[in-house]
Amino acid sequence: MTAILEVEHLSASIGGQQVIEDITFSVPATGVTAVLGRNGVGKTSTMKAVMGLISRTGTVVLDGVRIDREDTHRIVRRGIGYVPEDREVFGTLTVAENLRLAERDAKPRRDLVERLFPDLVRRAGQRAGTLSGGQQQMLSLARALLNDNRLLLVDEPTKGLAPKIVTEVTEALEEAARTVPVLLVEQNLPVIERLAADVVVVDSGRVVHTGPAAELLADAGAVLRLLGVHAEHAPTTPTTAERSTR
Repeated sequence: MTAILEVEHLSASIGGQQVIEDITFSVPATGVTAVLGRNGVGKTSTMKAVMGLISRTGTVVLDGVRIDREDTHRIVRRGIGYVPEDREVFGTLTVAENLRLAERDAKPRRDLVERLFPDLVRRAGQRAGTLSGGQQQMLSLARALLNDNRLLLVDEPTKGLAPKIVTEVTEALEEAARTVPVLLVEQNLPVIERLAADVVVVDSGRVVHTGPAAELLADAGAVLRLLGVHAEHAPTTPTTAERSTR
């Protein structure tokens, strides 16, 4: 399958300390690719390195064009939407102002955002800093989905959220993935099971496994060895790949 993103021998450091080393993987031009691994192994650093937010070396190619020598704002203009782990909404601005600042295209996809996040429509005049954590996550996702991106990078979107909000965020990502490929960092295995076709597992700043999500999640031993999660915590409902064959 054609890759929308190709990462080769990517290394990065923060404050002089190396956080990832020799990362290599590719992201197909459709569907969701999940980046998995224990806490602190370099998943978020990989996303930041792709976006040019931290010092990095190696090769990053977006749809045939090398972008690892470009600044972050140019990478964004090439069509990568980024949803950071800590949401980073503008707390003193209203919901509507946050969305307007994120508009990059002449015709932003407001209809999509309003359909996926009706609560944001009702809270358009509310300051973003007064929103709940779940509402801020929705706003962060909405800012990325406003634009016609070629790829979405989404980092830990369900972290710390109530189960109801996790479901809403997952549904929004599922809808987005119908039209744009997604590179997703996520710890919640049921979310991975529902969304992801492929996985990239990172450990100690290196890629230690790539392959179909269904195959990894079906192997309790591999889940425990690679992710540190016991088999009883692995999901059991049909994966995206399995549902598509039914």
